[in-house]
Amino acid sequence: MEHEVFVPVPAEALRATLTDPARVVRCVPGLQRDADAEAGPLTGRLKVRVGGNTITYRGALRVVERDGAITYEGEGTEVRGKGSAELSLTVVLTPLAEGTSLSFTGALTAAGRLADATDEARSTAGAKLLDKFVEALAALAEESASPEEATDDDGVDDGVEEPSGRKDVFDVPLPPPSPDPLLDEDFGEGLGEDFGDTPIEFPAPQPAAEAAHARRTMIGRSAEEVDHAPPRGRYAPVPAPETTSAGATLRWIAPAAALALASAVVVGRALRRRR
Repeated sequence: MEHEVFVPVPAEALRATLTDPARVVRCVPGLQRDADAEAGPLTGRLKVRVGGNTITYRGALRVVERDGAITYEGEGTEVRGKGSAELSLTVVLTPLAEGTSLSFTGALTAAGRLADATDEARSTAGAKLLDKFVEALAALAEESASPEEATDDDGVDDGVEEPSGRKDVFDVPLPPPSPDPLLDEDFGEGLGEDFGDTPIEFPAPQPAAEAAHARRTMIGRSAEEVDHAPPRGRYAPVPAPETTSAGATLRWIAPAAALALASAVVVGRALRRRR
């Protein structure tokens, strides 16, 4: 199997990424790293889609440098099945004017479901896998080639970016002095003559009664008035009905009785005269 790809990234950055197992594991598509801390960085499970089937292998991969070329050697067994596969993939980097050319040459030995697939299906799956690998490799190598340092202007790496155009306080230019120094002296003397000897009068404090009245006027009512004031509105107490005394009743009954008695005397005399 042979495959060639051009990448617009310098060869040194690509080589540094291809020879670092911790970076290679981030570039291999479908690779799930093993959770075991004692296992190598390129040990885990790899999902490969060949034709219409998805095969999962469990194994390990090694990085070997030989005569300027980088070789990946790996073997794995099927998670669901009895098949196995062994791979040897060599990468040759050729520096160019605007980037680097990567040439892949590989040999595959398989048994099981991968061996049952056709040569065309295996070649298509391998080309897609390498294209995705190179795409992730270029992005990671370009990011590593131009790291952004988080160091501030003060030389302390505190993770907070500071503006590059910041100026020191002592670098700020001072305003120019007055062109006529006598003008400043005359101005200061004038101020001293006008305001230096003038006493400052403060308003006299208000009496306690006036202050309390003003406070009630501004605020409303004092705390004592609020505490002792009866409730208003719907919670106000209902006044009791007024009670009438016996003396008040006799005041209008006595004149009425006298008037009735006088009227009876007058009527009796008139009847006697007629008889």
